[in-house]
Amino acid sequence: MTEQFTQWLARDPDAATREELKQLIDANSTQELADRFGSRLEFGTAGLRGKVGAGPNRMNRLVIQETATGLGDYLVEQIEEAKSRGVVIGYDGRPDSKQFAHDAASVLTAKGIKVYLTHKVAATPIVAFGVRELNAAAAVVVTASHNPPEYNGFKVYWENGAQIIPPHDAGIAAKIDETTTKPLNLKPLEEAEQQGLLVWLNDEYYENYRKVMKNNHLLKPDSNTDVSIAYTAMHGVGAEMAETLLADAGFNKVASVAEQREPDGTFPTVNFPNPEEAGAMDRVVALGQSVDADIACANDPDADRFAVAVKRPDGEYQMLTGDQVGALFGDYLLEGQPNSLVGNTIVSSRLLSSIAKAYGAHYYQTLTGFKWLTNIAMKQETKTHPFLFAYEEALGYTVGNKVWDKDGLSALVAFSQLTGKLKAQGKTIWDKLEDLYRQHGFYCNAQRSIALDPKAPPIGDKLRGNPPTQIAGQRVEIIEDLMLSQRQFADGSLERIDLPASDVLIYLLEDKSQVIVRPSGTEPKLKCYYEVINDFPEGMDYEQASQATDVRMSALIEAHQKSL
Repeated sequence: MTEQFTQWLARDPDAATREELKQLIDANSTQELADRFGSRLEFGTAGLRGKVGAGPNRMNRLVIQETATGLGDYLVEQIEEAKSRGVVIGYDGRPDSKQFAHDAASVLTAKGIKVYLTHKVAATPIVAFGVRELNAAAAVVVTASHNPPEYNGFKVYWENGAQIIPPHDAGIAAKIDETTTKPLNLKPLEEAEQQGLLVWLNDEYYENYRKVMKNNHLLKPDSNTDVSIAYTAMHGVGAEMAETLLADAGFNKVASVAEQREPDGTFPTVNFPNPEEAGAMDRVVALGQSVDADIACANDPDADRFAVAVKRPDGEYQMLTGDQVGALFGDYLLEGQPNSLVGNTIVSSRLLSSIAKAYGAHYYQTLTGFKWLTNIAMKQETKTHPFLFAYEEALGYTVGNKVWDKDGLSALVAFSQLTGKLKAQGKTIWDKLEDLYRQHGFYCNAQRSIALDPKAPPIGDKLRGNPPTQIAGQRVEIIEDLMLSQRQFADGSLERIDLPASDVLIYLLEDKSQVIVRPSGTEPKLKCYYEVINDFPEGMDYEQASQATDVRMSALIEAHQKSL
């Protein structure tokens, strides 16, 4: 491995990571060195993401330069006029993000590829927006989203404005592998600018995103804006645009968590900068209580996700799940455009499907990941059934087709408008949720992970070899095997499933409950997703219905996990 270290030190442009590696070698940190050099960060459908540090299995300037070189080679090979159409590059507020973005720009411009580079930090949806806006061949966002501070990432968007999907991920990865032993060429940004290869995206570009959202017919307020909103950017890059878009929409009762407003990649006030994590929303909820806000909202650090806690009748705030927000959005948006196309992922609630059916809308379902939601939407939408909305349960939403990725900024505005509309009717978000549950059934979703014995045979093989006939006392009526792309009914008949092959098993039970099992691709763990649907009769109040559904959910989870 000594030769690997020598080669790395000779190629690494960063004095800090060279020194870091030398110290690890001097300290004979065998295990750490093996982790950093035993493999390379894998380029996949989310691009790259990993801890920052020296070595090919870390995020650093050399890995970024090699990745950008491979990406540039692939774009020139695959997309006509890629050089002149160019690549949009933006970055978040993490310590290395700006340098990584500038390195990527230096590499691409050295290949003669035009680069549109943001002049300051930018939310992920604002960068993704640029692909269509500028007719670019691709976009790159340097961000680790809601990962811990020691991480960074390199996310790639294709010419259609959506995250890359196969075969482009594998194609780019192969090109990156070719770069690791070749000299790297970089062009100073000043020189690139003089040659017309570098265009700085200044405030006018951000204003273009703002104007497009301001004129988005789905975000035009049609009712009351007398809504009090508490907001946090969670030390990310969303605050300035979030507050601007809310003001544009007429909301002037907006309070921001001051200590979390400015970008800070060390995330000093949260243990984990993900609004789904326990405690992450504490400060915005406290602010909400102090100003008596109707809703307490958050974006994650790159502002592609949206989270909300809503004031209950007792004055306390409760987080809505991603599925609850998705159902509320679906109903709210379809009310105005019932012939539209809406979708969510296989592990998200089926409530959206029921809502879409009630409106006569077209509904679609994809594998997990927003890359699938938007790429499939583009294929399925028509003039008579335009794309309207999609979501995944992990707090990702896209409202309309102005950004072909999840956009926490426009979701914030849309949810505020939904809240205002209900308030004008004398209703709350909780009232609306109750209305939906009474109409469609009380849907409840949960997720659990089960640690597996690393030495045991693959769990998927075991489950396929001995499929369950009942779970928690309920007959299994349908088994959907996405690895085999087939749906098997209780009578043995088969039906083809039109989804990409994936190691996922879905069990549909006779009481309409659903169990999904998905082995983790990175660790010995089985991810399990559960959904139960309870009746919600007139004589039962919301609290009683919620408790009854929780009891059924607990019984399903316990029985299923014991069976494994």
